[in-house]
Amino acid sequence: MARKTTARDVAEAAGVSPATVDRVLNGRGGVSPDKEKRVLDWARRLKLDRALAIRAARTLRVAVLIQPPANPFHARLKEEFARAQPLLDALNMQVRIIHITPRAPGETAEKILNAIGTHDALILSTEENAGIAAACRAFAAKGPVVTLATDIADAGRTGYVGPDNRRAGRVAGDLMGRFLGPEGGEVLMIAGILAMRGQVERAEGLRAVLAERYPACTLAEVVETFEDSGRAGLLVKETLKHRRGLRGIYHCTAGTREVAAALKAAGRGDVVLIVHELTEHRRDLLKKGVIAAVIDQNPEAEVRGAIDLLAQAFGRGEAAPRPAPPMIQIYTIENS
Repeated sequence: MARKTTARDVAEAAGVSPATVDRVLNGRGGVSPDKEKRVLDWARRLKLDRALAIRAARTLRVAVLIQPPANPFHARLKEEFARAQPLLDALNMQVRIIHITPRAPGETAEKILNAIGTHDALILSTEENAGIAAACRAFAAKGPVVTLATDIADAGRTGYVGPDNRRAGRVAGDLMGRFLGPEGGEVLMIAGILAMRGQVERAEGLRAVLAERYPACTLAEVVETFEDSGRAGLLVKETLKHRRGLRGIYHCTAGTREVAAALKAAGRGDVVLIVHELTEHRRDLLKKGVIAAVIDQNPEAEVRGAIDLLAQAFGRGEAAPRPAPPMIQIYTIENS
């Protein structure tokens, strides 16, 4: 019969004293993050029974940088962090939502740097910018950094949790080509901020699949709203004036209400409208046939994946493969 693992076995494997193992396993604190992680990792690896239900003593403070809830996707991210509170409690993590201003990379970088002294980990969903990347690398020297929904190159991140945005763009292109049929037509893509890598990747995917399989369809323009809902409606209004052949809109940001209103005012109910993220208002427009399809990237899975990454980084979760990109889901009038 195999000998049962003891706390002394864990101490030897982790290279710490039995007293340190005792402090960690009994939640008494006073142990450095590095040693706590080693003890928890080895306790679980050696299958020490007492490690299975352990709650780490030190509270981890996590800064989450996202846009204000005026952006519907970021509003959903905030809601999902609130819903994840039981999991955060079990992991002894505290999340602080810090709102960032779109197209203000200097301000965002400053908020990241300010968080270094007050937080243990960072989750962020923002534009790709050299200053922001440098601030992330500075934070990463202290604790893990996770990019969410859209990635940032050279950020020193622990990991990225989000969809394959290029594939999401290809899905949108495939849907658009099928909806428009052999006649095809011009397609307008409305992005929020093209400084966000995810938006550029969606445009690349959309353009590629139209060229490969739907040559009658062309990506006429990619325009930015800068996360301004009113601007989204104005862009559609102006585009309809000078592009008579416009037959499809791929809308990837805030302002769906305004886009729908502009189409209605122009009497262009024939324009195929494909949008991202299923909100209650977009569900209503889907049921009414105003929206042809919604591509939803599952913010719940993204938030849980980011939390899991941090739990693994701090030795508070079972060692497991990195979270796979959340599967996007397509909604039409039939499953709205």
